[in-house]
Amino acid sequence: MAAVLADQLEGSESNLRQRLREWYRDRVDKRGAKRLEWSVRSCFAPLLQWVLRLWDPADRHLVLALDATSLKQVFVVLSISVLYRGCALPVAWAVLPEGRAGSWRGPWLELFAALHHAVPAGWEVLVLADRGLYARWLFEVIRVCGWHPLLRLNQRGSYCLPGQARFQPIRQLLPGPGRVWAGRVTCFAHNGVAGTLLASWGVAYPAPWFLLTDLAPQEAHAAWYGLRGWIEAGFKDLKRDGWDWHKTRMTDPRRAARLWLVLAVATLWVVSVGGQADARLPASRWAELPPTHIARRTQRRTRPPRLLSCFSRGLLRILTDLIAHQPIALGVLLPEPWP
Repeated sequence: MAAVLADQLEGSESNLRQRLREWYRDRVDKRGAKRLEWSVRSCFAPLLQWVLRLWDPADRHLVLALDATSLKQVFVVLSISVLYRGCALPVAWAVLPEGRAGSWRGPWLELFAALHHAVPAGWEVLVLADRGLYARWLFEVIRVCGWHPLLRLNQRGSYCLPGQARFQPIRQLLPGPGRVWAGRVTCFAHNGVAGTLLASWGVAYPAPWFLLTDLAPQEAHAAWYGLRGWIEAGFKDLKRDGWDWHKTRMTDPRRAARLWLVLAVATLWVVSVGGQADARLPASRWAELPPTHIARRTQRRTRPPRLLSCFSRGLLRILTDLIAHQPIALGVLLPEPWP
């Protein structure tokens, strides 16, 4: 990066390299008496608001996902990301040392506090998390933000129907694949939570989903939880399939958290460009095929799979414009309808 900037700005590589180092270091590690300290947490709300400014103004639906990723037994990163067209845009994160004793509750609460007022009124925000992160306090803090939790539960959980006192195992709700169930319940005999339990077992899946939300049964759909997998794709974009963060030599969590801001902004840039191009691809005409067409027997879903991710498409588009000396710009975010 220093070499590229020095060539473009006709400056000194060593000077630019030192300026970049000063940016990610703590104040005590910087040279000079006028160096400042800054917190990456102060950037989380503006980053989410930037995403919303690029969002389609006709759409007021947002899906956030929570998850953790590790790196080389050095870091664990707790991340909140906006899910968009098969990708994930990080908007808040906490970088922790791998193997540190203690609960993750404090860092998660700090991330939600940083984003609490970033989303304007009138937006419907869904927050997804896998069963390894479920906790009553997480369910409650999401609701305090004015958002809707959709948290996966472990199959060993229990539920109680309204007006009843007996708790039953949730795994008994679905006797086999191809079944769904939804209803108002109280989950867990100890530290119970009242909400809507969604149970879904797809025919091609080895195990069912059990999901807890605060939405009414007729307002929620278990298929929304399928979007959660996009945050895993986002972690791949940050590492081996994109920015190669797995090659970092950093060992200080505070420095790594600042570097993640660079990765987050870069991801927003390329995904906005790639997603805009993805939205302009010709629509599938599968629904127009005759009932006996061979594609109806071989294609299991009406939407064809995305062969090139929006991250990859955006990166290729930006590099192509640079090579061709074409102007490049930030794209817009055009979300797909919820399933």
